[in-house]
Amino acid sequence: MTDDVMSEEWKRLRAAVLDADRLVRALASGRRKGQPVPVVAGREVKRIEVRVVDLKAGRHLQVVSYDDTQAHTTNHAIGEDAAAAVDALLAQPFASWHVDTTDTTHQLRVTKKGAPLLHTKARSEALEVSHDHDRAKDRLLAEDDPVLVALGISDAQGRVKPTRQAKYRQVEEFLRLLDASLTEAMDQGQVRTPTDDDPLRIVDLGCGNAYLTFAAHAFLSRRLPVRMTGVDVKQQSADHNSQVAAGLGIDADFVVGSIGDASLDRAPDVVLALHACDTATDDALARALDWHASLVLAAPCCHHDIASQLRTTEVPAPYAMLTRYGILRERFADTLTDALRAALLRREGYKVDVVEFVESAHTPRNTLLRAVRLRGEAGAHRRPSEAEEAAGREYDDLLAQWGVRPALGELLSR
Repeated sequence: MTDDVMSEEWKRLRAAVLDADRLVRALASGRRKGQPVPVVAGREVKRIEVRVVDLKAGRHLQVVSYDDTQAHTTNHAIGEDAAAAVDALLAQPFASWHVDTTDTTHQLRVTKKGAPLLHTKARSEALEVSHDHDRAKDRLLAEDDPVLVALGISDAQGRVKPTRQAKYRQVEEFLRLLDASLTEAMDQGQVRTPTDDDPLRIVDLGCGNAYLTFAAHAFLSRRLPVRMTGVDVKQQSADHNSQVAAGLGIDADFVVGSIGDASLDRAPDVVLALHACDTATDDALARALDWHASLVLAAPCCHHDIASQLRTTEVPAPYAMLTRYGILRERFADTLTDALRAALLRREGYKVDVVEFVESAHTPRNTLLRAVRLRGEAGAHRRPSEAEEAAGREYDDLLAQWGVRPALGELLSR
């Protein structure tokens, strides 16, 4: 994209990225509707991050590009080399850019017709910027973030406690999934763009001590108007979480009730259900479908229901070995349960991915169902798409073959 064909929006964004003294970080992600996947250094990438670093050879612009499996880093000397690198990035069909400088935030989104929409907002307080090349790994929430201190993950000196490293890692991995999922869904118009008057509404079902509720708010509220709601059956949890929210000045509320019965004033845009035990995950998915939530992130905990059914059901030939031994039966039940859940979500008009949530070395419960609503219209009278009908047939075939009764299927048939 040459300077003579750039719109004013792109020129302002380019200038912000190339301002080596004030740039904190620039992010580009998603792909424009109908366009190919962005390519950086010959690789298809999901997103890129840009920052300024001081190397022995002088100040450079560092570009980190992320594909499906790993990150790739290149450094470009400030000046013509950095300018050429930025121009090459701007020419790629990324759907959105988010640029933080010491005193300003720039958000650019490309419409379906290819027009750039740029929103620029001045900061109330200037940010400090580090150009240290050997700094600690980038974190979405710094160890000394007030939320982490308030939740007891970090100590009063802003260091993650040794006994809370696993929880911090879980929070970070969840935020990366949430960020990528929400950014892509908003870029594709599958999640609405929130406003100050109508913020993005996120509900965390079975929130417990609300680690992820608070973390999601702390991270997302930097760039979006957000309203968080936590739901838990324990009054004690609601009281504790309300006190933490008040102390942090966070706009969040906490509802006491079961996942299946909790009452909300308004249906949420995003539903989170992380490590809800056994059929509580099915309750959460059923609520999300009832609300027609635009984005659902659910990390199941255990799968006792289908596992117990497999003890007594007649196993179809030649698959008896899959359920003969207890440990294999439990692992197969995990897979079968989530496959059936994914089929039901697809049948109901969602695009579904099953991804890893935190590396398996850190937790055995590391599967996450990510579902994005593809169809705006809802209700029993709409005509199913071919993909939805196909998902329904797959689901019915699995039930007929294995003779199980998934909890989510039972809930949706009521």
